Amino acid sequence: MSSRNVRFVSAGALAAILLFLPLAGKLNEAHAAAPNVESQAKADAAATTEKDQSDLSVTVYNSNIALVRDVRQIHLQSGVFPLRFEDVAASINPATVHFRSLTDPTKLNVVEQNYEYDLLDPQKLLQKYVGREVTFEWQGMETKALLLSDNGGPVWKIGNQIVTGLSVGSYRFPELPDNLYSRPTLVWTLDNRGADAQRVEASYLTGNMNWNADFVLTVARDEKSADLDGWVTLVNNSGAAYHEVKLQLVAGELHRTPQAMDEERDMLVKNMAAPASRVQFAQESFSEYHLYTLDRRTSIQNNESKQISLLTATSVPVEKYLAVDGQQPYYYRNPQGIGNAIPQPVKVFYRFKNEQKAGLGMPLPAGTVRVYQADSRGGAQFAGEDTISHTPKDETLRIYVGNAFDVVCERKQTDYKKLASDLFEMEYQITLRNHKDGPVTVEVREPIGGDWEVVNSNYKWTKVDSSTIGFQIPVDNDGTATLDYRVRVKW
Repeated sequence: MSSRNVRFVSAGALAAILLFLPLAGKLNEAHAAAPNVESQAKADAAATTEKDQSDLSVTVYNSNIALVRDVRQIHLQSGVFPLRFEDVAASINPATVHFRSLTDPTKLNVVEQNYEYDLLDPQKLLQKYVGREVTFEWQGMETKALLLSDNGGPVWKIGNQIVTGLSVGSYRFPELPDNLYSRPTLVWTLDNRGADAQRVEASYLTGNMNWNADFVLTVARDEKSADLDGWVTLVNNSGAAYHEVKLQLVAGELHRTPQAMDEERDMLVKNMAAPASRVQFAQESFSEYHLYTLDRRTSIQNNESKQISLLTATSVPVEKYLAVDGQQPYYYRNPQGIGNAIPQPVKVFYRFKNEQKAGLGMPLPAGTVRVYQADSRGGAQFAGEDTISHTPKDETLRIYVGNAFDVVCERKQTDYKKLASDLFEMEYQITLRNHKDGPVTVEVREPIGGDWEVVNSNYKWTKVDSSTIGFQIPVDNDGTATLDYRVRVKW
């Protein structure tokens, strides 16, 4: 072959090689991409989100915690592998997490458990790139720089210079670090010797979720009956939303360790949702507590306060009464000074019995009772509020709404005698003036210490307990009643 032909063949071969190189590169890229796609598929198969949920239930306690039971239908690999369980509450207590298979519990075991809460945000993303190159916009140009540190502010190496205080427009990161998560995630290492498709349950306690009861007592104009409406106010700041959830509430004094209470004591109500439809809760005893179950599913958004109807009772018999609680006696002088009577507040209460024949009889959880009363024009006016404790059925509730405006009480000590070294006599006078249009009766309770007996009294008295004497004092409209009683006390 001539040298000219050799040169021609060589040139053709070189051209073919040059044409083939880009194609080979594309083939290599495609070949390299295949395992990545496969790895991504495996990664996706080893993760589960709320889309896999087949059932969800939440039991909320009135001590700022909730029990979440999350059931999902997922596909599992065989052997030992990691599983990412996403869409859990940000306020989860990792020590309370329990994972099990409902399909084949004996063949799916947890080898290791981790709770990943290093959540993705711009600052943490920047910190994860310390020691790596970052692309950003600076002075209208795209610049690449080495991030040396991010302690109180980023320190960059641009070329041969160390630069701080850059006014950066935006950052561009080539990838998301493996140890940053976009949402709280439970990561289990599982050992699966059973089926590929299984129904699994994860249960855990989360903080920042609470509920309380609110009641509205609307008293009739004659103050002899009232309507009672109860609402559950549920507050969710746990860092997760719960959709189509089976909701249960537990009322009672749940014992918590001091450490757990310290961790979960701060909870803020940020948003108020409109009251939900009036729905009755089914109630049952649970251990030494009471369990209220909503008879339908509901959704609870994060950072939401939701109200759900608890009960409605109409024409509940109520009794209004006025009461005066005397102050602790001073056995040697009048604490207000010589001859001055001491004003005493006349407190206003409503009381009623939580019984079935009154339209109640359901164990009432602790909460706030707000009292309204009808005025002469048929409108309901706010009359006061009080808190109640957990109240079983057939117990009496006493609601303190404020102090009487038109009924005045004054109290003074009128005599004091020392009969012996350990024996004394004291006499007291309590004056009641009624400026209302109708007569009233005031319950007067006076504290007495030591070993005591009543020497005389112008009104009938009862021994309420070992240190309290009680009187029922009627006062006519625009009238005055004066109680005088004398006691002998031995110390």
